[in-house]
Amino acid sequence: TTLFRSLRVLYFSRDYAPHDHRFLTALAESEHTVSFLRLERRGMQREDRPIPAAVEQIHWYGGDRPARWQEGLRLVSSLRQVLRRVQPDVVHAGSVQTAAFLTAAAGFHPLVSMSWRSDLLKDADRSRAWRWATQFTLRRTDVLVGDCQAVADRAAEFGFPRERMVLFPWGVDLTRFSPGEAPAQRARMGWEDAFVLLSLRAWEPLYGVDVVVRAFCRAAREVPELRLLLLGGGSQAAELRRLLEQAGLSERVWFGGQVSNTNLAEFYRLADVYVSAAYSDGSSVSLMEALACGRPSVVTDIPSNAEWVQTGEHGWRFPAGDAEALAAVMVRAAQDRAALARMGSAARRLAEERADWKKNFQKLLAAYDLAVQTQAKRRAER
Repeated sequence: TTLFRSLRVLYFSRDYAPHDHRFLTALAESEHTVSFLRLERRGMQREDRPIPAAVEQIHWYGGDRPARWQEGLRLVSSLRQVLRRVQPDVVHAGSVQTAAFLTAAAGFHPLVSMSWRSDLLKDADRSRAWRWATQFTLRRTDVLVGDCQAVADRAAEFGFPRERMVLFPWGVDLTRFSPGEAPAQRARMGWEDAFVLLSLRAWEPLYGVDVVVRAFCRAAREVPELRLLLLGGGSQAAELRRLLEQAGLSERVWFGGQVSNTNLAEFYRLADVYVSAAYSDGSSVSLMEALACGRPSVVTDIPSNAEWVQTGEHGWRFPAGDAEALAAVMVRAAQDRAALARMGSAARRLAEERADWKKNFQKLLAAYDLAVQTQAKRRAER
C-alpha cells in the first residue's frame, strides 16, 4: 500500500522500448504526476505506440541520438536543469550505468535505480570503467528495483543493502496472455499435425538463438514432424539461415520477423513449446508470457530461469550453450506429448501466482514510497 499520494515522478530511461511503454502506461493510471526523460535513441525503434497522453515528455540535450560517454558533463548539466524545472519528488532511472548513473552524478535524491538485468548481471564486468560506474551509482541509490534474485545477489556483492532492494518480476497481462486454441494460421501453414517450437528472442549472441537452431537441426532428423517458429531478427540472421540451409531444413522453419505486442499471444498459442537459450537473463517477460499462455518452456539452466521453470513440472532446463542437450530435450518433449497438458496447466498456475503485472506493479509504487521515506529519514538525522 502506498503511503505517499500524488508524487511527482521523473521516469528516466535509456531509450523507449515496449517495457518503458508498459511502465509509463501503468504510472499514468496511478495517482502520481509523471514525466518521461529519454537518454538516447538507438538504432531501430522497437516501440511504435505513443507515450501515454497523461505523461509529459521532457525535451533536453539528449534523447534524439545515441548517447556518448564524451558528452557526460553536458548531459549531467542539462539533467540538472531538468531537475530544477520539474522538481520531482523521486527519480526512477535505469539502466544502472546509463540513466541512473547520470542521475547519481547530478546529485539527485531520492533515486530509485531500476536494473534492466544485464546491467548488473553482465555489463558491470565489461571493464574497469563500467565497474566503477556501477559502484558509483549504487552508492548513491536510495532504492534498487530488480526483477529476480540473481540481480539482488549481484547488487549485494557490490555492497548494496538488501533492505533497500525491492524485487518483483515485472509480470504480464494475464487477460491478454492466456491459454487458448491454436489459431487458424497453424492450419494455413500446414502445421496441424506438427510439433511446433517457438523462439522469439533477439538474434544476438547473448540469447543463443544459434544454439536453438543447431539443436533443431539435430532433433529434426529424429522427429520429422518438428517445426520451428522463429520470430525476431538481429545480427545473426545470415548465420541462422546458413545453418538451416546446410541442414536442408529451411522449409520446416517459419521466419515471422518482428511481431507487434498486440498479436503476440496468438504466436504462443500457435506453438506447443516455448524455447529460450539465453546465456544471461532476469525474470524474462517472454518466459512469463509463455507460462501465462499455458505453454511448457525449455530454457537454459541459469539462476533466473530456475526461479520459474522446474524440470518435469513447467517444462525443462538444459545447460547454456549445449545444443546437443537442447536437441535431446526437444525430442523428449515431442515424444511425451501427454505431459504437455499437465505442464501447461502448472505453467498457467505459476503465472497467476507470481507473474500478474497488475499485482506486481504495486511493488514499484512501494519502492517510490521507500525511497521518499529513506530520504526523509536522512534529512531528519542531519
